Parts: sequence; structure tokens; C-alpha cells
Amino acid sequence: MPRLFIALKIPKDAREKIIALRNEAMPDFHKYKWEPVEKIHLTLKFIGEVKNELVEDITEAIRFLEDYESFNCKLTKFGFFYRYKNPAVLWMGLAVDKNIDNLVERLNEVLEKFSIKSEKRKFSAHLTIKRLKGNEEKDFVDCFERYKVPEVKFKAGEAVLMESDLSPSGSKYKEIK
Repeated sequence: MPRLFIALKIPKDAREKIIALRNEAMPDFHKYKWEPVEKIHLTLKFIGEVKNELVEDITEAIRFLEDYESFNCKLTKFGFFYRYKNPAVLWMGLAVDKNIDNLVERLNEVLEKFSIKSEKRKFSAHLTIKRLKGNEEKDFVDCFERYKVPEVKFKAGEAVLMESDLSPSGSKYKEIK
């Protein structure tokens, strides 16, 4: 069964700028394993595993994404998601046009007919930069918490249905539509 999500693609120049900011925030960046630049995206809706025969129907149901224009985006700050009081994910925050919330809400509504649960948490626009192992030094967290992200604006206008194949070496993404 394919494991799916819907993502807003981040333009290459914006992804490269994020990497440059990451490297500036963490002088010893070369000591760590990071999410590859090509995997940086904004998840609009995580779908999860679905039966193969539903993929085409889901693709049709989200065709309305083609009606949306590009979104104005601005990088905001680095931050962390915590698990058991330990940093688990380093992310870059995004300020995005308010109509992204309407898009996410519509995705939730449309996908409910496939028994895909709506997300109860408020949508939080962020880009995953690194999944942490839990053995990073305090300096690692401090570097990103102290760093002031300069104003970087860009437009993102391509939403895609993606498949995520999990493996011991990490996930591999494949664009479906």
C-alpha cells in the first residue's frame, strides 16, 4: 500500500537559501546528516497508507489544487519539535498567505470521503531540515535558537501528490501527480 502526502513544492533557489542559512547558523554543519535539499517541501496534508486502487480516485479528488495560484512565502525562524522533552525535528518556519489555511481545510474535507481523517491540529507551515537522533549537543540547539533568519521571500505555486517509501536508510519520495 502506498504511503501518500500532499506537498507544496519549494522552489530550488529558496531551498538553496535555506541550506545556506542552516550552514551559517551551524558552523560545524558538515558533522551532521541533514535532509537532502531536494526533499525540502511544505506538507499540506499527510494521507498515510492507502489501497492502490484509491490512488487514482484521490488524484481526481484533489484536482482542485490546479485552481490555486502561487502562495507568497517568507522564512521566519528555525525551531524544534520535541519528543519526550528532547528535540526531535529541526524545522524552518514559514509565513504563508492566509488562503493556505482554506486550502488545507478543503483537502481535509475532500479526503474524508476516503476515510482519511482530518487533522485536528491547526496547520503550522514548516519545512523539516533535520530529524534528530537525540544525541546532539546543547550547542546544536542553541545555534539555531539564537540565529535570526533574515527576510527571505519567495513564491511557491506547485502542489503535488507524493509517495513516501520508508526504508532503514531514510524515506524516498516519488511524485505521483
